[in-house]
Amino acid sequence: MKARDLVERFEQFAPKKLAMDKDPVGLQIGSLDQEIHKVMTTLDVRPEVVDEAIDNDVDFIFAHHPVMFHPAHNLDLDDPQNAMYAKIIANHITVYAAHTNLDSADGGMNDWLAESLQLSHLTGLVPAYDESVFRLTVQVQKVYAAAVRMSLVDAGAQASADQYSGYTYEIDGTVYYVPKAGADPTMGAAGEPNEIEDSRLEFEVPEKNLHKVLRTLADVHPLEKPLYNLIRLEDKKHHFTMGRIGDLPRSMTVKEFAEYCKQVFSVSGLRVIAKDLTKPIQRIAILGGDGGKFFHLAQQKGADAYVTGDVYYHTGHDMLAADFPVIDPGHHIESICIPKLASMFKRWSDDNDWHLDVYQSKINTDPFTFM
Repeated sequence: MKARDLVERFEQFAPKKLAMDKDPVGLQIGSLDQEIHKVMTTLDVRPEVVDEAIDNDVDFIFAHHPVMFHPAHNLDLDDPQNAMYAKIIANHITVYAAHTNLDSADGGMNDWLAESLQLSHLTGLVPAYDESVFRLTVQVQKVYAAAVRMSLVDAGAQASADQYSGYTYEIDGTVYYVPKAGADPTMGAAGEPNEIEDSRLEFEVPEKNLHKVLRTLADVHPLEKPLYNLIRLEDKKHHFTMGRIGDLPRSMTVKEFAEYCKQVFSVSGLRVIAKDLTKPIQRIAILGGDGGKFFHLAQQKGADAYVTGDVYYHTGHDMLAADFPVIDPGHHIESICIPKLASMFKRWSDDNDWHLDVYQSKINTDPFTFM
């Protein structure tokens, strides 16, 4: 398989348009046309991680954090960062990063973090992207309707229904017509009235799936030019959000919750910003990475406390003034993506017969040591 096979499938799950402005997501180093056999999932791309990839015959590194947040100003190989780039290229490794688009994806980073805390009744925290939804109506001979319907559902076309998958609508009817000279002979003799049993299929298609669905329709529809109608639903959009808010299984004090976070995220220490450690809390907001600037939004949306990393000193003072407890377990809790991405890629490999090996990085890239 080629790198782009995996990337195209991933970008159906977490499109690049979900990323925040100026976030350098996507291909970092290498070529999407490179053949790949073994992918490594990692949080960060650091020199020791690249050595790990080489030692394990990895030819594709899939990272959460971009390896190139800032462009290189020269190719001086005495610079450790440049030397790492050179080693990646010399060993024919392709590097791809999914950052804030993975943070905002449904079932992505922040859902994984919320799940680890056993939060329920989830809602979104920070608006990220409003995706259009289209109504697709396809006309097809009844004998072909089931095959066309199943192919389009597999490509991502289905009406919205939270409790069901493959939800579509079908209505049957009869088409009456008289073929003209030069018409498809399989549709009847020219000049003679004819009729066929027809079906009209109706789907709702998220914008991210639209290209694949229409490409599939062209491939599977029995007519050379399929009959279909496409309408953008102005009153219906899918709202992607970064961060989650949900309820703990039970009420805890701030101190109890801090200890719970240490256990869940396997950290030996964390920072707590709170006036009263005995304050009971249950509704929790969480945003992986550097999310301190969104604490006012979390409070406004009804959270009792907030979990995020990299809280700045002065922002901490503002949190205390607002009497809003915040737990900072560090940025590295996002390493939850390593096994989650690996599991996803293994499932896709099986589904698509890719024969792709998946390796999880074992290097701890957290730069901090708690003493």
